[in-house]
Order: sequence, then C-alpha cells, then structure tokens
Amino acid sequence: MVQSQNLYIMNIMETERLFLREFTFEDAAFILELVNEPSFIKNIGDRGVHSLEDAEHYIKTGPTASYAKNGFGLYLVQLKESDASIGMCGLIKRPTLDDVDIGYAFLPKFWSKGYAVEAALAVREQARSLGLKRLVAITNPDNEGSIRVLERIGMTYEKMVRLSADDIELKLFAIDLVNL
Repeated sequence: MVQSQNLYIMNIMETERLFLREFTFEDAAFILELVNEPSFIKNIGDRGVHSLEDAEHYIKTGPTASYAKNGFGLYLVQLKESDASIGMCGLIKRPTLDDVDIGYAFLPKFWSKGYAVEAALAVREQARSLGLKRLVAITNPDNEGSIRVLERIGMTYEKMVRLSADDIELKLFAIDLVNL
C-alpha cells in the first residue's frame, strides 16, 4: 500500500518482485520521463506529453478514464524492494480492436531483467479473472524485445493490423484465455 496525500492506494496486483497499482497524479513526473524515452516514441508513438501538466492530463484521460469506464487500465509497475517506478503494464480497450489488448512500456534501464514478462503474466491473469475469453497485443514489427515478451506469456502471432487508415501495420498477437 502506498500513502498518497492521506489516501491509501491499493496495489492491484503483486508478483514476486513487483507491485502494480493504479496511476495517480503524483506519478506525473514518471509518466513524463517514460513517454519521452526515445524507445517509447519509436515503438509506441509520441503522446504529446511535454510537461507535468501534460502528464497529468495523460493520466486523467488515459489510465484513470479507463479504470472508471472499463474497470481496468494501464498500471504503474514498481519494484517491491525499493518502490522505484520502472514501467507500466495493463489492459486497454481500443475502439479499433475487437478484443482487449495488453500493453506495457518500461524504462530501458529495467529491460532484460524479466520485469515485463512478470508484469504481463500478472495482467494476463487479471484478464482471465475478469472473464475475458481472449487477449490480444499489438507491436511494431521490428520491436523484437516486445515480441519476445508476448511469446513468453504464451501469445502467438496472428496477423498484421492497422489501428487507423494512416497508421503503420502492426503485428497482432493473441491468446485464448479459456484453456490456460
């Protein structure tokens, strides 16, 4: 549990090494750092977050709005041992995809340590507990690290998709959650 301006924020999920919890406005500085990482911009896109105010708006209109509308969203991922914020991982309902998808992004200094797989497995389990029958993920075709994470959590490549007419083609991965 994290104390935040006299409010207690419950961890949504816990793994061996990680806590996943809902974002608050106090996480704006972390969001500002994460979404402006060159790897984030290259693989996910520029979210137009260039100030703490922009980061708060991103939290309000993205994760917080999703929690209210869908009962899930992207969560802050923190190390248990230090409470350091290292990334985000969660479920996203995009209007252009038939199924809920899993999304994640981590600061590069925390790559190749198994954190993305650990967080994504917890989120995959959350999707099952919510009664979802299928889970998808999208990634840049050249994002080999992300593809490895998706394969390690049991997802397989299905087809190429575009989220909009002017978007690049993305690889769509999927997993049947019923028979896990």
